[in-house]
Amino acid sequence: MVRPTRVTNRIRTLRFAHGEMTQAELAQRIGVTRQTVIAIEQGRYSPSLEMAFRIAHVFRTPLDDVFQYPTADEEQP
Repeated sequence: MVRPTRVTNRIRTLRFAHGEMTQAELAQRIGVTRQTVIAIEQGRYSPSLEMAFRIAHVFRTPLDDVFQYPTADEEQP
């Protein structure tokens, strides 16, 4: 079984804030499949650093506004 990543994201929220962009539109703009965008949004896949920057660039927002990683005190035991 695939263990979900601890990296969270705001991609779905950002897509809707940017003219209700579809997963397919985002996928085309960053050069991946729609299934990859779905997996990233659902936290089943962590994008490469380059892909993460491409996603942030599409939304014209800093990387840490798109992706979050829990700090030690936010992690659960």
